[in-house]
Amino acid sequence: MYEVLSPLGEPTVDKLAVAPYLPDLNGKTVCEVSDGVQHRGPVVFPILRELLRERYPDVKVIPYTEFPIQDIHGSTRQILERVDAAVALALEKGCVAMITGFGN
Repeated sequence: MYEVLSPLGEPTVDKLAVAPYLPDLNGKTVCEVSDGVQHRGPVVFPILRELLRERYPDVKVIPYTEFPIQDIHGSTRQILERVDAAVALALEKGCVAMITGFGN
């Protein structure tokens, strides 16, 4: 008798519900968070901010400079602690949405 393991593996995390879609950002607060790795952040975040304000004139944007850089390196525990800290700060600032990353 042979024991066979699936190459697909077993799920290692529980699925979480996705936040509801925000159809309108007017009157809402959006936070920018940088991991310090995206070297184009100082260029891209102001452009995104301007585009958001053009489309949603009453949106409030908290710039990434008001958040500590979220280093994405380290142990899983360290990364989760940093994510929890960023989320807590975003909630403290009244954020209902976050811009957290983009390609180079």
